[in-house]
Amino acid sequence: MTVFSDATVFLCVAIVLGLMVGSFLNVVIHRLPKMMEQQCQQECADLYGLVKPSGERFDLIAPRSRCPSCAQPITALQNIPVISYLVLGGKCAGCKARISPRYPCVEVLSGALAGYAAWRFGPTLAGVGAIVFVWAMIALTFIDLDTFYLPDDITLPLLWAGLLFNLGNVHISLQSAVVGAAAGYLALWSVFWLFKWVTGKEGMGYGDFKLLAAIGAWLGWQVLPLVILLSSLVGAVIGIALMVFARHGRETPIPFGPYLAIAGMIALFHGEAINRHYLNLF
Repeated sequence: MTVFSDATVFLCVAIVLGLMVGSFLNVVIHRLPKMMEQQCQQECADLYGLVKPSGERFDLIAPRSRCPSCAQPITALQNIPVISYLVLGGKCAGCKARISPRYPCVEVLSGALAGYAAWRFGPTLAGVGAIVFVWAMIALTFIDLDTFYLPDDITLPLLWAGLLFNLGNVHISLQSAVVGAAAGYLALWSVFWLFKWVTGKEGMGYGDFKLLAAIGAWLGWQVLPLVILLSSLVGAVIGIALMVFARHGRETPIPFGPYLAIAGMIALFHGEAINRHYLNLF
């Protein structure tokens, strides 16, 4: 199903929109974990009959973005993706405090991957779905890196969105999507309990199960072995690099979600070709 008559227009729109969405993803990455923490505190207060002091509204919309050092509000002109960071020299316009380079990196990554998805799948519903998928992967990657959490507020809607998109066989058949969602969850769930039974420790979180289920819902059960293999390889390489160059100890926990997200995006763009090449070897 074509959503744009011109592939070039679709590509340009995807890149520009990706940069803008990347700016919003920075807000999601920073605020969603804090919102989850506040919700947990409120539920605990309700459970024990405590009165939790009402503070400033805090969600994805309010309060307005501001400098964490001097609390000066960020104007619309100072919030233009990438350009504002370059114009300001990576510093707050008020107090000149350093702005993390991760903000423009997320914006560039969001725009670049959206553009690649638009080019790879063209101006179709599959292209739109791929763009939504990569944006969710970016948000989940950085949230997990910061907090070791994969929020249900993203993983579960992503899972259902994958099933809904594939009602029309957008990426794969609905049957493959449903089996992929179930198999994705059960695969890591089984590994979790086997590891816990053998070692007495928890090797991963339930968010990892839900993320792989969401990937299965979007891409089908056929790519799950590839995703698990790729995520393990990426995790091993990065883990060894961290131990060698950053002197991380073996007991230092490393989130698995980013590796699943990276593997999921590789499978989205090239999973079919990789599986076909692998099968041709035999």
